[in-house]
Amino acid sequence: MTKAAEMAKVSVQGGFHLLWGLVVSTVISAFGTIYLANVLASDQMGLYSLAMAAPTLIGVFRDWGVNAALIRYTAKYSSEKKIHSAKRILISSLFFEVIAGVALSAVSFLLSGPFSNLYDQPTLAPLIQIASFTILMNAFLTVAQSAFTGFERMEFNSITLIFQSITKALIAPGLVILGLGVFGAVLGVTVSFLIAGVTGTVFVWVLYRNLTPSPSQSDLPQNLHSGNRRREIIENVKILLKYGVPVSIGLIIVAFQTQFYTMLMGIYVPIDEIGNYSVAVSFVVLINFFQTPAATMLFPAFSKLEPKKERETLQNVYQFSIKYASLLVVPMAFLVMALSEPAVSTLFGNKYPNTPLFLSLLAISYVFTAFGNLSTENLLVGQGKTALSMKLTILSAAIAFPLGIVLVGQLGVIGIIITILTSGIPSLIIKLHWIQKHYGLKVDWVSSGKIVFSSSLAAAAAFALQSQLTFSSWINLIIGVATFALAFLTISLLTRTIDQYDIDNLRQMTTSLGPINRIIKPILNLLEKLLKLISAQK
Repeated sequence: MTKAAEMAKVSVQGGFHLLWGLVVSTVISAFGTIYLANVLASDQMGLYSLAMAAPTLIGVFRDWGVNAALIRYTAKYSSEKKIHSAKRILISSLFFEVIAGVALSAVSFLLSGPFSNLYDQPTLAPLIQIASFTILMNAFLTVAQSAFTGFERMEFNSITLIFQSITKALIAPGLVILGLGVFGAVLGVTVSFLIAGVTGTVFVWVLYRNLTPSPSQSDLPQNLHSGNRRREIIENVKILLKYGVPVSIGLIIVAFQTQFYTMLMGIYVPIDEIGNYSVAVSFVVLINFFQTPAATMLFPAFSKLEPKKERETLQNVYQFSIKYASLLVVPMAFLVMALSEPAVSTLFGNKYPNTPLFLSLLAISYVFTAFGNLSTENLLVGQGKTALSMKLTILSAAIAFPLGIVLVGQLGVIGIIITILTSGIPSLIIKLHWIQKHYGLKVDWVSSGKIVFSSSLAAAAAFALQSQLTFSSWINLIIGVATFALAFLTISLLTRTIDQYDIDNLRQMTTSLGPINRIIKPILNLLEKLLKLISAQK
């Protein structure tokens, strides 16, 4: 348990640093997005979504898994004290990403006309041309964020996120107000990527300069002991691509699926419905507050472990990751489902009438965290099983593409959401079986079931109460959140969803948070007293 506990401390610390960055940046972005959605009409909001979709689709071909490989190798080499190798991997990743970013930005710019013709929206072409530069800017940003993740310096990650969100929230709505309309919104987003990319690159340079190898270190592979810098970069890129290409194929398929859905909606769904869906997707970020830090820190954690030598540690980390990620993500998903109506109404009134339904359905996908959805993929990729991950992604896509085509024509946006929810289930089942067979790792189904049960009951209580109230939307929302929190805490303690073992683990894992632990510690002490009180009554 010692190594697992130490890894948990590091992951919690990194996750916390990423969490505060996500919270601050998302709150800022949310205000910007809400204001943008209010100053743009619903059809303009749909046009904005389509303008960003084309460069995003082309941009997925930039990476080729290099950033995933960068995370894995920097985490692995750092844990092995091979700092020379980590630094050269970082430089090679940046070189590859920038070259690819320049090329694909040009491709996106040149294809702006065909994309606008596809949607039968001639005004899209100049918007796509401006958005094309986000591909290059995002190359700098993603390399920086991958390096921060691999070296577990998530505070830098948070700063870049905040810089981007501030710029986006100020410039995009500001340019719309000045009369530039959708063009101003797209330009604002592009500038925000530029600022975030520059900021991230500066921090990477600082991090690079401070990486000091030990005096006795000699960790470079034999074929890299050459003074030829170009050859070093080429050899390192080969290492990155050998690991990353299968990951990239999977990511490209997933990203293409998302943009494919957007294209289908652009063809078959009214533009105002696309606007409703876009706002619902923006709201899902509330759940990502908790999912993203958990998922981000699991990858480097699993990359450090050797299954044959550290089987018990791997088992502990695997089960820890599922349970504690679920305790963060699943309750939030059910909370969003229960209170989607007052939440959307508070911010937009009746402007987006279908958004609450779309939001509630989208939130269901996060419940799969309790069944190992986050941990299984990070375990496979962290252990280098990228080919298996790619095959399972292809399987999900083989289900999703035809299913999406059939359902979107019949059900519109609802058809897209049903496809998203169901297409990945067979792959998840196969991952769980494979991990159990090869690593002997199992999901604690009783624990996961209790988390889902407690969350669903709390959501039912919150929904039932707020739906009977006649107050304004924001008051209903506050009452609903308070009801959910109280109900979930009570049910979790009564059902032993959270027990003394979990409290002890959480107390140990959060000791690395410094001053924040002064806030967490009294909460854990209160939970412990309530748990003892409930036990005494029984």
